[in-house]
Amino acid sequence: MRFDPIALIAQAPLPWLARCAVPEDLAEVSHIGEEETPIGGDVELEAIERIWRTAEALYRTGITPALQLCIRHRGRVVLDRTLGHARGNAPGDPPKGPKVLATGETPFCVFSSSKMVTAMVIHKLDELGTLHLEDRVCDYIPEFARHGKQWITLRHLLAHRAGIPNIPTEAMDLDLLQQPDRVAELICEMEPASRAGRMVAYHAISGGFVLGEVVRRAAGSDIREVLSKEICEPLGLRWMRYGVAPEDLDRVALDAATGPPPPPGVKQMLQRALGVDIADVVEFSNDPRFRTGIIPSANVITTANELTVFLDCLRQGGQYGDTRIFEERTVRHALSEQSYREIDLTLFLPLRYGLGPMLGDDPVGIFGQQTGRAFGHLGFSNVFPWADPAREISVALLTSGKAILSAHVVRLVQLLSEINSSFPRQDRPAAAA
Repeated sequence: MRFDPIALIAQAPLPWLARCAVPEDLAEVSHIGEEETPIGGDVELEAIERIWRTAEALYRTGITPALQLCIRHRGRVVLDRTLGHARGNAPGDPPKGPKVLATGETPFCVFSSSKMVTAMVIHKLDELGTLHLEDRVCDYIPEFARHGKQWITLRHLLAHRAGIPNIPTEAMDLDLLQQPDRVAELICEMEPASRAGRMVAYHAISGGFVLGEVVRRAAGSDIREVLSKEICEPLGLRWMRYGVAPEDLDRVALDAATGPPPPPGVKQMLQRALGVDIADVVEFSNDPRFRTGIIPSANVITTANELTVFLDCLRQGGQYGDTRIFEERTVRHALSEQSYREIDLTLFLPLRYGLGPMLGDDPVGIFGQQTGRAFGHLGFSNVFPWADPAREISVALLTSGKAILSAHVVRLVQLLSEINSSFPRQDRPAAAA
């Protein structure tokens, strides 16, 4: 057997490392959906299997109870597989307790990847003339103008330049999710940390609440209804909503705090961005109030397969099959670069942002190597949905384990690399030609 130092590190018996049990035979916990053969001779079936073996290696690190991966190439599902358990195999669960296998039909919470969905709701309403990106928030929520926030526009929020990156602590009360007027009052009382437009600072939670309230007032219905009517129903999606109906709660994969504790510095950065500790985020995310409420920045629940339908629609300029969801110019606008490797003052990383989606980069970006045309949005903490028009792919990697930094990161990078290497880029950049 080949020596594998990453596997040794990941499986070391360390008392402070929260890890899930992994069976020797992964066939026991595997589910394969309907898959098609890739079109064209530039992608081989063996490449698909290599991708999956790399995904299995990520799962073997024990950092996630369940992993779901779907890849569409030129519109065809070439990989749609799931590993692990939706429930019963998180760290701390009884080893011989009841377990529920995850399948391709198991929905996951995609956390911050929800922001890309929310952004496209805003872009759709702009397309329809219900609102406009250059409008000020206070044009819809007059009381939002308090404390000098009268110049914040919808565009500022989508580009993470509104200057209100942190949410008030009181807004993290899950009971408030059923009280939109109270949430609106809290966001109106927020004081800006900087002048609107001045700098990039990731708005982890705050921006979504503001945009959700703008939609409620501009459209006359909540953002969940608008998403369903304008995007999900035309695409034929069963899930991809903010939260789920109470009767569907047991179908959603439970999230789990895994891996080692986040190191100093990283822990403080995440607490500042999210407003609470990592363990609290996981506890909140499994709460029925979180899973049935509306949190535009954080609680879209869907499957990997459905998420790639949405991404493929955007990759093809707003059309999926015979159904047009967005005008082409709407998609181009959403993907237009707003920040080029500026240091995000919340995450302290040089990122590229569009108007809602995160953008890839060359030679290396958040979606792997040579991904300058890719777009998507990361989700806490190992959720990676993206589309790459240059490779004609849409990808969704969903996990329920919330590890931050551990040996699994090496496997994650290897998986992104394997995917990008397996689907040749059709417009090879000059530096790589």
